[in-house]
Amino acid sequence: LIFVIDVNKEDLAIAEAKKLGIPVVAVVDTNCSPDGVDYIIPGNDDAARAIALYCDLASRAALDGMSAQLGAAGVDLGALEDAAEEVVEPEAAPAAEAPAEDTAAEAKAE
Repeated sequence: LIFVIDVNKEDLAIAEAKKLGIPVVAVVDTNCSPDGVDYIIPGNDDAARAIALYCDLASRAALDGMSAQLGAAGVDLGALEDAAEEVVEPEAAPAAEAPAEDTAAEAKAE
């Protein structure tokens, strides 16, 4: 599935998706051709607030769908959230190497 905001700008991506058989969901404005788009969402593809809304709704729907699939598969979603919150302690940093100038000066002294 490919989600497109600006059909005119992303016409090459839509054509490639069609060749590969990938379904296309797109926000189609009045100045765009809906050719090649499988699922049309009529709307404004120019305003930043509208684009933010479309992206937010699409991402939430994707996350809800993944949660539903994992829940149906018997995966404990609460355990996954706890594992994501655990903080990994960083390992001790290796000792800093001597600057290149000091090592060059030591080589000349020998």
